[in-house]
Amino acid sequence: MSLEKIGQAAGTIWKKLHEKGAVGVPFTEVKKIPGFTQDEVLAGIGWLAREGKLSFKEGPQKKLIVALVEEEAYA
Repeated sequence: MSLEKIGQAAGTIWKKLHEKGAVGVPFTEVKKIPGFTQDEVLAGIGWLAREGKLSFKEGPQKKLIVALVEEEAYA
């Protein structure tokens, strides 16, 4: 696993979440981004979270929903 691959995963995650706007995506779906290992995806989520670009909330059936913060969702 390299920083470059983690950065690519973070970019792919950001794009997927940007398509959904502030609605977000279930965490279980985000973890299955094709082309990356689960560890790379989780590291990418951590990268984006550390930059303050993600929000986490409880959705239906207590599922964790990941979304871009409002400033990012409408950028």
